[in-house]
Amino acid sequence: MIDRYTLPEMRAIWSEENKYRKWLEVEILACEALSELGQVPAEAVEGIRSRADFKVERILEIEKVTRHDVIAFLTNVGEYVDEESKYIHLGMTSSDVVDTALAVRMVEAGQQILTRLKELYKVLLEKAVQYRDTLMIGRTHGIHAEPMTFGLKMLLWAAEVERDIARMEKAVQEVAVGKLSGAVGTYSTLDPFVEEYVCQKLGLTPERVATQVIQRDRHAAYMTTIAVVGASLEKFAVEIRNLQRTDIREAEEPFKAGQKGSSAMPHKRNPIVCERISGLARILRANAMVALENVALWHERDISHSSVERVVIPDSTITLDYMLFRFTGVIQDLLVYPENMKRNLERTHGLVFSQRVLLALVEKGLSREKGYEIVQRNAMQSWQSGEPLKELLLRDAELTQHLSADELDKVFDYGHFTRRLGEVYGRFGLD
Repeated sequence: MIDRYTLPEMRAIWSEENKYRKWLEVEILACEALSELGQVPAEAVEGIRSRADFKVERILEIEKVTRHDVIAFLTNVGEYVDEESKYIHLGMTSSDVVDTALAVRMVEAGQQILTRLKELYKVLLEKAVQYRDTLMIGRTHGIHAEPMTFGLKMLLWAAEVERDIARMEKAVQEVAVGKLSGAVGTYSTLDPFVEEYVCQKLGLTPERVATQVIQRDRHAAYMTTIAVVGASLEKFAVEIRNLQRTDIREAEEPFKAGQKGSSAMPHKRNPIVCERISGLARILRANAMVALENVALWHERDISHSSVERVVIPDSTITLDYMLFRFTGVIQDLLVYPENMKRNLERTHGLVFSQRVLLALVEKGLSREKGYEIVQRNAMQSWQSGEPLKELLLRDAELTQHLSADELDKVFDYGHFTRRLGEVYGRFGLD
């Protein structure tokens, strides 16, 4: 697990204290349900509720002997409860407690991730509005294509985060299930009422059918969703890394006072946070693969999934929480250089208008193939010589037969590329 970078909210969720606290709550609620059924005296439940407790250090001490964490936990709880401990874990198997409590913690972690996603979404929308009309070059294959705006890029990212929020909400819902149905899921020692009672109190849905464990396709969906969100963040981070390149320098992650970029070169300002996000996204994908491997268990249960889940589920939620926190900070304080965007936009001397010229020729009656030929030969000359495309076109007798200088002036208008942005922004309720 990431420790140094774990944020307090997520650290609390995955602490050993919280794990055992959730186990204890499941056990006490099961006692309450059994009391409702007349199988446990009401006064015993009151005693259990008031006295039940544990110490993490004592559980670990007992586990060295028992080599079974749930038994060690129950033994320690029994030391607090004394005689009435005989009613705790009545008719239950370990996974009834462990899987149900794990679901609660996965829901808590998922809600924390959703909070982070919604914060990022809000910041992206703010940047989309701020830079709505900030012209920049759009690139395909890494090559200049046609003008767009930086705000539209931010809006694109916001739309993806919106989808990530929907995916994460579904993933949280899918793991929000509990299971208290006994050794192989037959309810032979527990009335289904116990499961219904406990799950209702914990905000979970009873699993429709289980074996000794909740089926791990649910956990795999949760973990793959986390990996997809991480992939989104990596996509955004890679774009900032590219825009921060010295030869582009259109945007740059924040560089704080006193920050150093290189031990050797004092001038360096490296995109270290975005690079870190790119690297951490690989961990999320690897952990998602592990979760997929956990789906196939032997018969009604083995524990090949158990040890690895204790690592990958906390690791992935902690990692994504950290990634979202840091990337939101990057976007919030992002350095944007409109003057460099304008300079880069004009580096190809008007080549960005090539499609506009082509379409204007087609409107004049030329075939697309002929218009393409005229524009391309001038564009290739502009690439080689650095002469403005517009000047070359005005010297091309074949083109000037169809387009006047005034008409060509209207073609070379950046406003054409932004004229319909309002419709796109309107889809998000933005002006």
